[in-house]
Order: sequence, then structure tokens, then C-alpha cells
Amino acid sequence: MSSACVPTHLESLGLARATTPPAVTGADRPHHPSTPPRRRLPVVGADLSASVAVFLIALPLSLGIALATGAPLQAGLVAAAVGGLVAGRLGGCPLQVSGPAAGLTVVTADLIHRYGWRATCGITVLAGLAQLGLGCLRVARTALAVSPAVVHGMLAGIGLTIAVAQLHIVLGGNPQSSVLANVRALPAQLANLHPAAVAMSALTLALLLGLPRIPGRAGRLLRTVPAALVAVAGATATAALTGLTLPRVDLPSWSSHALAGLPEGPALGLVAAVLTTTLVCSVQSLLGAVAVDKLVAGRTGPQSRLGRSDLDRELLGQGAANVVSGALGGLPVAGVAVRSSANVQSGAVSRNSTMLHGVFVVVAALLMVPVLDLIPLASLAALVMAVGIQMVSLHHIRTVTRHREVPVYAVTTLGVVLLGVLEGVVLGVSVAVAVALHRLARTRITHEEKEGVHHVHVRGQLTFLAVPRLSRVLHLVPQGAHAVVELDGSFMDHAAYESLRDWRRAHTAQGGSAELTGCRAGVRAPEYGHGPEHGRRAEPHAGHGPGPGPRAGLGPWRRLGGSAGSGHELARGISAFQRHTAPLVRGELARLAREGQRPSQLFLTCADSRLVTSMITSSGPGDLFVVRNVGNLVPLPGEENGDDSVAAAIEYAVDVLKVRSITVCGHSGCGAMQALLDSGTGGAATPLRRWLRHGLPSLARLADEGGTGVRLAGRAAADTVERLCLTNVVQQLEHLRAHDSVARALAAGALELHGMYFHVGEAQAYLLSRGGADGEGRVFQGVPGTEELPSPA
Repeated sequence: MSSACVPTHLESLGLARATTPPAVTGADRPHHPSTPPRRRLPVVGADLSASVAVFLIALPLSLGIALATGAPLQAGLVAAAVGGLVAGRLGGCPLQVSGPAAGLTVVTADLIHRYGWRATCGITVLAGLAQLGLGCLRVARTALAVSPAVVHGMLAGIGLTIAVAQLHIVLGGNPQSSVLANVRALPAQLANLHPAAVAMSALTLALLLGLPRIPGRAGRLLRTVPAALVAVAGATATAALTGLTLPRVDLPSWSSHALAGLPEGPALGLVAAVLTTTLVCSVQSLLGAVAVDKLVAGRTGPQSRLGRSDLDRELLGQGAANVVSGALGGLPVAGVAVRSSANVQSGAVSRNSTMLHGVFVVVAALLMVPVLDLIPLASLAALVMAVGIQMVSLHHIRTVTRHREVPVYAVTTLGVVLLGVLEGVVLGVSVAVAVALHRLARTRITHEEKEGVHHVHVRGQLTFLAVPRLSRVLHLVPQGAHAVVELDGSFMDHAAYESLRDWRRAHTAQGGSAELTGCRAGVRAPEYGHGPEHGRRAEPHAGHGPGPGPRAGLGPWRRLGGSAGSGHELARGISAFQRHTAPLVRGELARLAREGQRPSQLFLTCADSRLVTSMITSSGPGDLFVVRNVGNLVPLPGEENGDDSVAAAIEYAVDVLKVRSITVCGHSGCGAMQALLDSGTGGAATPLRRWLRHGLPSLARLADEGGTGVRLAGRAAADTVERLCLTNVVQQLEHLRAHDSVARALAAGALELHGMYFHVGEAQAYLLSRGGADGEGRVFQGVPGTEELPSPA
């Protein structure tokens, strides 16, 4: 593929600065990951510029979130500074920016209302200590087991609560203590509008939403400044110049700043408060760290020398930040998607950007108080209201609808709005468990007769709960009849297996015949096969059938080929495709037939039968233009050495299809590379040997480099064959550059080259990440797995 992962952007209605670094190919990256580049300063220019962008976003948002919670406004600045300095230094996700988060607004506001500000600070300290304990127990990964529908619903409920509360300040009033109270008080608030507050709020929202949509060069210039800063600054300047009378920010002297106190109240209530704060802070920070990993992996510019986030260390860093923030009288701290997205997109390469933004917040809190006191509270309220509305994401709603998890999302959202965050999350998790159990237990079993053949179709998971229904339906098949049992599911437990086996034995003993098809990969059914391949296990194959049906190519249990009945097996596989997958992909293939192919990538790989390109790249019809040959070779152009078939495919892909990237993919255990090693430069000129002469430059390169050549994920190759397989990928990238069409596209910046290696035995893909074909320190790095995660604002 063209990059390690597909990028997932944390959209923020213009709140995050979108700066895209110039594209750099996998073969052009200049540094070995284990050899840091030489730098004159500890903070490189990319980190400095990114820290400024994050600071400009964090300053107004920190004040706005403090306003929304009812805490002292300095508390937002304290949390932002501590999040940058402490969590940035100690956390396990260097590019994640922490600070006061909109997702914590409802929790903090409720704590302040119940216990007071100083006690809330004490609860924040206790929550930080709880996070430290969880980090020491190394349980961070378990937070990712929470259903995404629950997390999306929690964020949506918090967003609705924020938006309704801040609407009162936007209209010139004061919010109530609960969502229902705010809704009931809204008609009276509309009847008593404060014109100046409404005007400044409207101006803030207009600038916030309109700035990213200004076209042309002026729009591009204005978008270099965060929209949140422009919106608040514009409203502040307008209010100051027109002399409007309305409430403004009032930062008291730091000498009177309140620090943490011991919380008092019922022990059960305090425990619930600490658990709620710990839960929300931890889940938001951990999911944010994984989302930042996806953003970093999807960056096309120079990559930082950072691996995947250490989630346990991130939890420890967040816990330390909450202890310090609470002790200093700050808001609870968590990873913030808006600032983290801006940090990554601005090109940050280390934790220096996060820490430096915290330094800037400290300087602003000490030296910019007169300027901050000019900001209208209505402008900050409008900014936070926009953030709250963003948290109700239409993309998330479409996702949960597609996965049939709307009840989980709806219950969690309503629970958070009506009862509170912890109660809503508990309700959501309960519904999620109930839905999972219902799906596990819900199996549809039907029976019909077609042309004398009895078809039993099982849809869903076949567990002991479905055995009584399965037995009843199977006994509808008459004695001596031919039966076909189609299993459309991914799991079969032992009780169901025994029931099917016993029925089949009894049915065949009475003169009937039984055929079982459609089993999903990985289900063992050694008793059901017949013929020469009796007893073989299902072969997994990644097709593209969307939805709950079988994936393309899974077909019958037996493998195709290798026996006298291979033609019959091939026909059965095609039949399974026509029944199960064709209806699911017919619409997409019809569109491609109308519009023609427009692949984004040329994928050049070996003809080895174990390499399934669609499986290892998770691609579908129309995504890849694939060229396969023995040894994934790219012959050099020219009359003597050239090969018109490969050269023609390259020219067609680059000049006609306008692909944006070319990937050369080698693999472990390559027979062509073994043959190249065994035969060297001698032997008879067979067709295979004439073709393998295009691999001789790879063999020569291997001999020149010896043991200092290409490495696999920081380790040396396992043997000479693997070294040649890796070296061959690098060499073929050089051959690609010699083709005129590729050279022109690379010079124009319209094409990227990538090296890839697939280890068959490990089922692990590796990308050439540094140095490439011409540089030093060529290393194939493992591609991390990615999950679709929410992007809390």
C-alpha cells in the first residue's frame, strides 16, 4: 500500500490547523530509525512551529472549558500547562497533547456543584493516583475493549450537555445545574436576550465556521492561523472597539489562586466521583493515543522516529499530570483530540512540541492577563458550544448504524444526558453485552426443497443454544434424500459439531447423502468432507464481501486443486461466490464497469500462490493495479535487458491510469530467489533462467553488502534466502527509477515508491521505512494494526 496505514483525520471544524507536509517516498527517507539525525538544537523547527500552533488553539479552549465547568478561569490555564509539561514529558504517546478536555466538562461541573472547587481538585488528585495504580498494573489495553458505540455515545451525550448549557451564556444568561433544567429555562432565556452577548457569540461562530471555507489564496493564508484564535480575537477586538457592555474574562491574582483541599462527603459518593473522573480521563486519553498513532502512520511527510504509543506509560503520564494539576488547582487533564491533531498535522516529530506549548501557556498566564481580561465570556461560550456540537458526530452515527449498534449508542447518549457520565456508560456497556449475547444466541435455521434436494441454511453462530432448533429442522429431511447444509457463520461450538456429525452419520446410514458447504474459515469439520481431500481444514481467504455474509472465496471446506476432483471443487467455489458474494459486490462492480478502473496504486509482487494481494492490503475491486511475476522482478528498460510485459504495465499504470504510488512486494520463502542462489550465473538457458537474469543485480548487491545490508524490523535476516528476498525489493525499486515514465512522475512529485515484504509464516507485512533504494540504513519495519477509534474534541 502507499502508506503504513490509511490516515484517519480528527476533524475539528477548523479548530485544528491542517498543514500537510510535502510527500516523501519510502525510498527517500533519509535516516535510519536507530540513528538519530544530527541536530544543533534540542528543539527542531518542526516542533517549534507545531508548538506555536497548538498553543494558539489551547489558550482560548482552556479558558472556555474552565468557563463551562464553573471553575476559576486560571484552572484551565493550569491544566493546559501541566498537561503539556508533565503528560508531555512522561506520557507514552509523545505527540498527544493533554490538557482540559471538553469530554470532562460535564463530570467536572457536576463535581464542583456537589463538592465545591477545592474538593474537586482533591478528587482530581485521587483520580490521578488511581490512574498511576492502573498504569502500574499494566491494564491500559483493556480500556480499548469498550465498545466504540459506548464511547461514541458517551461523547455525544457530553457534547449535548455542553451545547445546551453554553447556549444560555451565548444568549446572555447563566446555565442551570442539569440538562433538563437548562431545557426548561430556555424559553425564558430566549425572551430575555442580551443583544451584546448574542452579537459577539454570532460573530465568534461566523468566524469559526466561515474561516475554513474562504476560497482562494486569501483563504489559504487565513487558514494558517487557527480558526478558534481568529474567532475569539475577532470578537474581543470588536467588543473593545465598539465599547459593548458585557461580561468578560476576569482572571484574579495568582496570589489568591485556590489549591486542592480534602474532599468531604459520603464515602460512596466520593468513590463514585473518583471512578468517574478516572474512567473518562483514561478512556479518552488511551483512545486518543491510538488515534494519534493512526495520524502519524498516515502522514506523508518526514516521519518521526517514534514507534507506537506505550499505553501503560501514557496512563502513568496522565495520572502524574492529574496529580500535579489537581494539587495546583487545575482542571482534570486528558488527551485532547483537537490539539493532538493540530500537533501531528503541523509536522511535530517529538515530545518537545507538546512540552513547549506548555511553556507558552505558562508565559501567557503570567504576562498576558491584561489581554485575556478583554475576552467576552459569550465568545468563549460560543467556542465551547461549537466543540460540544462537534462531539455529536454524524460519522459516528453512520458507523454504529452500519454495525447495528444504534441501541447501544442511543442508551449511552440518553443515560449521560439524563443521569450522568458514569451511569450512562454503565447502561451502555450493559446494553452492549445484551446485544452481543442476543447475536450469539440468535441463529436462523431454514429448510426448503428445490428440485428434490433439501437445503438447510444456518445463518449466525452455531452454538449449543441453537442445537434444539437445528435438530428439529434436520429431522425434516426425509430418509434417503440428498441434503445440502449451508453454514453461514464464523463459529461452531462442540455441541453443534456433535449434533451435525451424529445426524450426518444417521442420515447416510439410512441411504441418504449429506453435503455441507459455506463454512467460514477456521471452523474445523474433519468428518464432513468426502473424496480424496476428506478431512482437510478450511483455508482462510480474504475477499471483499461486505456485511455479515461469507467473504469471497471461502467457499466449501475443502481446498481447491491437488486431487482428481479439482475441477468439481473449482466449480463449487465459483458457485459459492455466485450465491454469497456476487450479490454483495454486484453494485460496486457495476459502477466500476460503467466508470472504468481508476486504481491509486500499482502493486508489483510475486506470482507465489501464498500471496493474496487483496488480503494483505485489505483492498477491494478497483483499488490496485496488480502485476505478478516470478520473483517480483522489474527488468531494466532497453532492447537487451528489457521486458515489454512489465514495462508496458508500468507505463500504462503511470501514464494512463495516473497511479499515485508503486509498491514492490517481496515475500519470505521465495522460490525464485532460492533458484537464483542455487544457479548463480551458470546453467542452461531455460525460460526460467532467462527470466531470472533480471534478478542478477540483486544477487550482486547481496554479495557487495555482505551482512551489512537490508534489515527486517531492526534484526538481521534469518538466512541468505531472506537477505536476498529483502535486497531484491530494494534493487527492484532502483530498476523502477530507470523507467522513463516513473522518472518523470517522480520528478513532478506525482508518484511515490514503496518497498514491502510479507513474511508468510508470521502473516506480517513490513514496509521499507528508511533510506530506501539509495540511502543508508535500509530497514523494513512492521506495520502496526489499526482500529477505528473515536476522536473526542
